[in-house]
Amino acid sequence: MNSYNYISLIPILPFIGFLLLGLLGKKLPEKLSGFIGVLFIGIAAVLSLTTAYQYFIVDGAINGVYPHLEPVKITWLQFTSTLSIDMGITLDPISVMMLVVVTFISLMVHIFSLGYMHGEKRFATYYSHLQLFTFSMLGLVISSNLFQIYMFWELVGVSSFLLIGYYYDKPSAVAASKKAFIVTRFADLFFLIGILIMGLTANSFDFNTIISTLTSENFRFGGTFLGFSVLTWALVLIFIGGAGKSAMFPLHIWLPDAMEGPTPVSALIHAATMVVAGVFLVARLFPVFAVTDSGALEIVAYVGIFSAAFAAVIACTQTDIKRVLAYSTMSQIGYMMFALGVSDYEHGAGFTSSMFHLFTHAFFKSLLFLGAGAVIHAVHSNEMKDMGGLKNIYLLHISHF
Repeated sequence: MNSYNYISLIPILPFIGFLLLGLLGKKLPEKLSGFIGVLFIGIAAVLSLTTAYQYFIVDGAINGVYPHLEPVKITWLQFTSTLSIDMGITLDPISVMMLVVVTFISLMVHIFSLGYMHGEKRFATYYSHLQLFTFSMLGLVISSNLFQIYMFWELVGVSSFLLIGYYYDKPSAVAASKKAFIVTRFADLFFLIGILIMGLTANSFDFNTIISTLTSENFRFGGTFLGFSVLTWALVLIFIGGAGKSAMFPLHIWLPDAMEGPTPVSALIHAATMVVAGVFLVARLFPVFAVTDSGALEIVAYVGIFSAAFAAVIACTQTDIKRVLAYSTMSQIGYMMFALGVSDYEHGAGFTSSMFHLFTHAFFKSLLFLGAGAVIHAVHSNEMKDMGGLKNIYLLHISHF
């Protein structure tokens, strides 16, 4: 990974921005706070695009396949001679894609927020929380092992709690932030148990080691519990964690209420990045889900397709424009999960379709949320029944220039 030595800067830059704005934000003028936030995310976005170009175009064009890069890692906690928790960086097609998605959309949200959040008393605090979320999400997508991804997973939960509850003097926003935090933490308990079982089964937390060990022809599942193998339980428990973060049925109940946060937050967290973390997690362990005949992949498919249909029906009954988009998001993520669940490991058609939809959905859904924010600003209401005659409103605004 010598030619990618700058990768560690991508998550570090927003973390520095978080510290600066968190510690000094109240002393800085609004424009300077916004400039600092945009600057750090902008540099991270440029580095991410550079990484994608180097990985997919330059290195990928050498022999027609994408390079396999051994993760750079440092041992943090050593349990046994073979089992440890490491902190590392791994690059593969889906992590490089997610780097571009997270940094680019975060940059657009930072820029959009300069006008949308203008005049807010806690402007710098808002930007510091955006920086913390971006740092957490970037750390998650380049993690080299299950425990590292879990740590950043929880940081994503903390930063989303802070952003959803940004309007702390508004009871509904406080209740929504608590609901999102509690529901996702409940799911993450199962995720943690699944990680421990998976680590003990594969004798490693490293993704590459887990995949090579558990997909080997010589691997034996070991004991069973209630008729299912230990590995099946581990995969299902890990999927529950992903389902909580991605708002899959029945853990979807926090997502509509999370619309109480500022609209740019919805565009970043609840459309493009945080809610696809569960899809990313299943994709990261997809070889284990697919080739072990554990039955876990079928559960992913059934939950995904039911969530897609269920959310689409509910969306038809909503009148709040942001809630319509929230249920639409849940439905689209259900499609991604379903595509993974029915994917053929040999050919990977469903896997590719899921990742392609993840990439495109991030952009069009974040644009829908940002567009909804512009409309809400114009009509001062979230209710779609109040949004007739938008053309006349914007023509009136244009005539003033």
